[in-house]
Amino acid sequence: MAVTNDTPLDAEEFAAYLALREVASLLEHGVEQQLREDGGIGGAQFGILAQLYSSPTGQARMTDLADSLVYSRSGLTYQAGQMEKAGLITRAPGENDERSVMVELTPAGRELLERVMPGHLEVVRQLFFQWLSRDDVLGLADLMPRLRDHMRTAPPRSAKPRRPGPGRSPR
Repeated sequence: MAVTNDTPLDAEEFAAYLALREVASLLEHGVEQQLREDGGIGGAQFGILAQLYSSPTGQARMTDLADSLVYSRSGLTYQAGQMEKAGLITRAPGENDERSVMVELTPAGRELLERVMPGHLEVVRQLFFQWLSRDDVLGLADLMPRLRDHMRTAPPRSAKPRRPGPGRSPR
């Protein structure tokens, strides 16, 4: 029997889904607590710093960051404003497109990320990987990118047309 979008989840699928949600919430809580204690930042700010750190140029467009972090544009703008005030990043108009905003990691942002990273990795190891066998890890390493890639087949949120709202005309 083929499973279609209107087929309800069976008991095992639903239990796996609920367990995944709970594991993700517990891991996120542990990570948030460590980031606040060790660096005074939250998960969203850590995600921004980590994305910029891993970029070969140390910078990225705001919309690309929002899409990669699965974060709203307005939420990212708020976080970036707080981080800019703290000296962790800088923002500037894009070179080729003045409508875009480029975000760049500062030396202070790099230092903060390098300071919180050991504790971050330790929390992830203790809460998650410590309890998995090597085969479990290899299975997840195979499975998770495929799930992520499937979920990312929808257009990024920044590419979706905005819904008309007060003061906005439909496009």
